Amino acid sequence: MQYEEKAHFNMLEQQIRPTDVTDARLLAALKQIRRTDFVDDDFKGLAYADTCLPIGYGQMMLPPILQSNMLQALAIKADETVFEIGTGTGYFTALLAVLAKHVTTVDIIPELSAIARQQLAVAGLDNVTYCVGDASQDWALDDRVDVIVSTAALVDVPEAYLMRLNVGGRLMAVVGEDQVMEVRLIERTGEREWQTHDIMETYIPAMVNAEPKAAFEF
Repeated sequence: MQYEEKAHFNMLEQQIRPTDVTDARLLAALKQIRRTDFVDDDFKGLAYADTCLPIGYGQMMLPPILQSNMLQALAIKADETVFEIGTGTGYFTALLAVLAKHVTTVDIIPELSAIARQQLAVAGLDNVTYCVGDASQDWALDDRVDVIVSTAALVDVPEAYLMRLNVGGRLMAVVGEDQVMEVRLIERTGEREWQTHDIMETYIPAMVNAEPKAAFEF
C-alpha cells in the first residue's frame, strides 16, 4: 500500500471511526474524496493528519475529525440542497457534493474558488454552483435550501441565514469567540421556530469580515 493510500486508510479507521462516525454514506464519501488533491504539494504529507492545514490567502482546511463529525450531525440526504459558506480549495465542498443533490458554495477569495472548481471537475462532481463574494452576513439564493454550513467561525449566526432554510432544514456553524467556540446545529422546525443543539467544542479561524470586534480599552 502506497504512503498516501495508507494515510487515507488510517485517517478513516484510526481517527474518524473511533469518534463514532458510523454513517455509511458519509464513510463512503470520505473514502472516495482524497484530501491530498486539495492541498499544496508542501502539505501532502500532512493531508490526513488531524490538524488545520494552510491553503493559501490566509485560509485553512479544517481537520478531518471535525469535518466528519459536522457532516454526520448534518445527516445530509441524497435529495437535499446545500449552501456552503467558505469553499476553500473544495475538499469539504466535494464531500457535500457526494452526499447532496446540489451544492451552492461561496468564497470571498476568487483564487480559491477557481482551485475548487478545477479540483471538483477532475473528481467528476458537476452538481456544484460556485460563487465569489462576501457572505459573512447574508447571500441571495434563488430558493430556500435544506442545509447551510459554514467552514469558518462566526460570533453569532445571522438571522438572514435562518430564514433561508426550508422547514426541516439545518444550519451548522462554529459559533463563539477566542478559544470558546461550539459547533452549533440549528434546525428550522416551523416558519418562526428553530431548535438549537451544541454538538462539540472546538476552535477554528473566524470568517473574513465576521471577526470578533476588538474590545474597547480606556
